[in-house]
Amino acid sequence: MRGRHLQYSGDLRTRPMKDRVRESVFNLLGPDVKGSQAIDLFAGTGALGLEAISRGASRAIFIERHLPTLQLIEQNAATLGVANRTEAVFSDAFLWTRKFVEANAVPDDHRISWTVFCSPPFDFYVDRQADMLTMIGSLMSAAPPGSLFAVEADERFDFALLPQPGEWDLRTYHPAVVGIWQKAVP
Repeated sequence: MRGRHLQYSGDLRTRPMKDRVRESVFNLLGPDVKGSQAIDLFAGTGALGLEAISRGASRAIFIERHLPTLQLIEQNAATLGVANRTEAVFSDAFLWTRKFVEANAVPDDHRISWTVFCSPPFDFYVDRQADMLTMIGSLMSAAPPGSLFAVEADERFDFALLPQPGEWDLRTYHPAVVGIWQKAVP
């Protein structure tokens, strides 16, 4: 879907990841995205989940709490011809994650891996730090082996607070800091 443009509302509550950062993230994730289930938390434009599908993810779930923005994600998926491989969920990412983790609490190494994108408003890492750590940590625990995580924050967030602190590949794209982690395959 290279070169295709997404509809964007211009709403100030949505902070799209910069194109150069998104390209770098996908270069770091590499071919492991192929066949995975993308989970785009705080989806905004949906660019991350749609890019994952473009790079071979089997499907994508978009979590967005702003209804007009969610509707744009659905329109973008339809325009790109991938609506049948997407699920747009109108929900708060913290609440959705709790339910999703509960539904996936039984370990099953045969589930397809996840590619989780977490690119919230950067202030959440300050104002809702405990919620962010709980959300990311619970997803990491529930994720099938081989799952990938791409977490975008700014310099105010200390990635060492996350589980597996020594295993995160951290890259700075000022003002963003991106952490990439992959769950080991036994």
